[in-house]
Amino acid sequence: MKRGVFLDRDGTIIEEKVYLHRPEEVVIFPRAAQALKQLQSAGFLLFIVTNQSGVGRGYFHMDDVNRVHAHLLQKLAEQEVHFTQVYVAPEAPGQLIHGRKPSPKLLFEAREEFGVDLSKSYMIGDKMVDLECGWNAGVKKSILVRTGYGAELAKTGEPALKRALIVDDLAGAANWITQRPA
Repeated sequence: MKRGVFLDRDGTIIEEKVYLHRPEEVVIFPRAAQALKQLQSAGFLLFIVTNQSGVGRGYFHMDDVNRVHAHLLQKLAEQEVHFTQVYVAPEAPGQLIHGRKPSPKLLFEAREEFGVDLSKSYMIGDKMVDLECGWNAGVKKSILVRTGYGAELAKTGEPALKRALIVDDLAGAANWITQRPA
């Protein structure tokens, strides 16, 4: 079984933009590519798991999401970072759920498709639904980054956050993960 790191996209790898659907608006956080490369070098498969409710709300189409991902993956590939898979939940809240976080369904798909041992894997994100997705899937640790919405969430004192690791950014998460025994 392989180890994986599941990452939210907006607010975790790239700057949060309201209903991002244009590739030219993608801004990768400083140190994010290096952090991803560190995780990859430590033997982790990398996955993006993202809710894109703008599709379900009719604000843009899956083709727009795919163009954003193609651009993001190309920019990261230039820095030798490669994702195993990008999982997208296009539903709006309340629509039939394919895998919208906090559902663990997309992580279960990665387990089946790529042989990922979720108990030795991690979920990183900037929202409570990201953390809950990881917990619901049985990952080793859910990690909150203080980028995106994470800084405000960390200040709330939400009791469930005691189960999470809270770090400043993706680089902090990568450092913590790679210092743990396999």
